[in-house]
Order: sequence, then C-alpha cells, then structure tokens
Amino acid sequence: MLQTPVEKREIGLTVLPNGLRVITEAMPQVRSVALGIWIASGARREKPEQNGLSHFIEHMVFQGTEKRSAEEIARSLDSLGGHLDAYTAKELVSFSAKVLDQHLPIAFDVLADLVLHPLFREQDIEKEKKVVLEEIKMEADSPEHLVHELFCAHFWPGHALGRPILGTKRSIQRFNRPMIQEFFREVYTPGNMLITAAGHLEHEQVVELAERHFGDIPDGNQRVEDTAPVCRPHLEFKSKKSLGQVHLCLGVPAHRADHPLRYAAYVLNVLLGGGMSSRLFQKIREQRGLAYSVFSELTMFRDTGLLLVSAATSAEQTREVVRLTLEEFRRFKEEPISSEELERAKAQLKGSFMLSLESTANRMANLARQYLYYGRLFDLDEILQGIEQVTADQVQSLAQEYFQSDKIALTLLGDVSRVQLSHSDLVC
Repeated sequence: MLQTPVEKREIGLTVLPNGLRVITEAMPQVRSVALGIWIASGARREKPEQNGLSHFIEHMVFQGTEKRSAEEIARSLDSLGGHLDAYTAKELVSFSAKVLDQHLPIAFDVLADLVLHPLFREQDIEKEKKVVLEEIKMEADSPEHLVHELFCAHFWPGHALGRPILGTKRSIQRFNRPMIQEFFREVYTPGNMLITAAGHLEHEQVVELAERHFGDIPDGNQRVEDTAPVCRPHLEFKSKKSLGQVHLCLGVPAHRADHPLRYAAYVLNVLLGGGMSSRLFQKIREQRGLAYSVFSELTMFRDTGLLLVSAATSAEQTREVVRLTLEEFRRFKEEPISSEELERAKAQLKGSFMLSLESTANRMANLARQYLYYGRLFDLDEILQGIEQVTADQVQSLAQEYFQSDKIALTLLGDVSRVQLSHSDLVC
C-alpha cells in the first residue's frame, strides 16, 4: 500500500490559437530545464514510398537552417554546457535540449529554428543519404536489432508499424528535395506539434517564447486517420550462418496504450521477463543456463500493442528456450500469481517510475507521452494508485487473453538449419 501521498505536480497547459500545445512542469529544486518539441506523428505517418522520411528529416534539420550553419547548430548548446538531441519513433519525432535555467531562451530559439527553418539543400540531402545508409548497415550488423525488425515486418505485414523507422536502401535513394519539403510542410505544423518543458521555469515564460516563435504560423495541418494494423501469427526462419547464436523474438498482440487494463499489462510484463527476478530470467538463465540475455517488453501504440520476448541462445538450445517460454505462458493462464509475486512486481514498477522522474528530461518526455497518448495529464498519485490497484485476477485474465496458441508469432535469426521447430510447437 502507498504509505504517504506524493507531492502534486506543478503543471501548466496552454493551447495557442493555431493549435500548438505548451505543457510545463515546474521543479523548483533543480537549476536545469529540459525542453522538447514533439511532432505528433512519426514513421507510421509514412506511405510505403516514404519509408524512412521522418527519420531522414530529423537528420536533415541539423544540416543547416536560415539562421545557423550545421557547425553553429552543433556549437549552440555545447558552448553553454547543454545538450541537444533528437530521435524518431513509430508515432512521434522528438527534438530536445537540456540547459541551465538561464539559457532557456537560447535553447528555445535553437529548437524552434530547427523545426521551422531548415534549408534542405541538395548537397546536404545527398551527403545525408550516405550517413543514413551507413546507419542502416550498422543496425543490420546488430542481430538483436535485425531480428526485431524482421519480427515486426511479419507481425504487421503491409502496415507502417511493420516497416523500419530508418527506411531501406531503396527508399532512401529515392528521396529528393520536393518530396522532403512536401512531407515537412504537411507534418511540421503547429497543430501537429507539442512543446513540453520541465525544470526550474515559469509556465508563462515558456508560453511567451512559444508565442514569439510559433504564434504567427497558421496550423495548416491535414489530419490523417491511422489505420489499425492486423497482427499476423507466424513462424519465420532467417538464415545468417555467420552468427554464433540464434536470436529469437516471440510475441503476441497486446492492448492499445490507453486501455483500462494497461497497468495490469505492465505488471504481467514485469513478472514475465521485466528484470532479473522475472520468471523467464530465473528459469532460462539462472536455473538452466540456456541464455545470457532473455527479457520481455511491452510496447503500446495508439491502437494496438505487442508483448515480446527476446533471447539469444545456441541452435541446439533454441527449441528448449521456446518451450520454456511457452510453459510460462501456460502457467500465467492456469495458476493465479501469488500475493508476494504481485507485490514485488508492483514495487518494481512504482520504484522504477518514481526514480525516472528525478530527471528533468524524463519528466519533460513524460508530459509529452501522457498528452499524446491519453489527451490528459496524470498526477503521480493517480499513476501509483493505478499500479497498486492491479489484482492477481486481472493479470491472469490478461494472460488468458494474450497467450493463445493461434496468436503466437516467432522469428528466428541465425544458423536456423539446425533448429527443429514447427507451428505445432507453438502451443500454450
């Protein structure tokens, strides 16, 4: 049970007339400010011929703007002891900075410049194509990443969630300046943006900065309705004999991000493979010594989700690792979890969540994700109570819904010629 109430978050929310949302959280005890500009549509906004374009634009804005050269962008916050970062995900793009509170106006000017005034020069486009193609090669050399990409491609076939965020060699080579500019104009609009900040700040100051840089820009955003993917169970073998291990991803469909039982789903994931005390880690690594790394992860999107188990082992032991994983699926379905196991998982979830919020950057990102996925902001007590209210019956009910033999998908990467597995083995 919660022993003491958690302090209320000091959160401000303002929506500008053009649709731009500004959300802040004051943290008076720190001297830094984390600032983020979020694009509320990531790689899943892309058509097949645009695959990788969101990530490519994220790269391109750092190559020069109307006010700054690429070197000046790189130097802008380094010279202040700050940090500048960006990343692209399936459903969002993030540009962020962390600086001392006194440098917030400078950080805001730099981020706004990136998302409003990139040049997209032809020579920079051709140069950056080479960079991204090398990034694609680098990730292809990582079997953990590659098996995950292969799994998603087969799990969500024909849907943007199943395509790689980086794109492919073929799609990258097709990019040109008109294509980039058109996509940028469609997506980088105030109504499709969210600004969040956390740290030693005043909400009114951040709103004033937002109005100064974005206030005169019309929304102009054409909303695009997402189509939910259809999840496909599969058993796929990808041969790569140069690998010393077989890498596997075994997954099932899960609920969307705002589902009422999302806290129970997080508890289930923690118990299954969410840490060193999880069932899979203890059974497969500690008790049987079959793998160095085995874990599960729960990914929730706006309209779907995925509960995925990942591991790497020898070809001779792959069948046994899969069997033991499915055995745990059955246990969750058939045997209620003990009160001790349930409380341990809740404590792990609450502890990791609260520890993460000691960082201004994590608080800033937390504000964005809450608003983008739930359309509202939660105080800490509400989240902790949501975890605390999870019951053993809820976890078992979710397991019975998730862990069904006809929903299981498995992708294997490595010397798969020595792995004996068939669809009849994927029974739980």
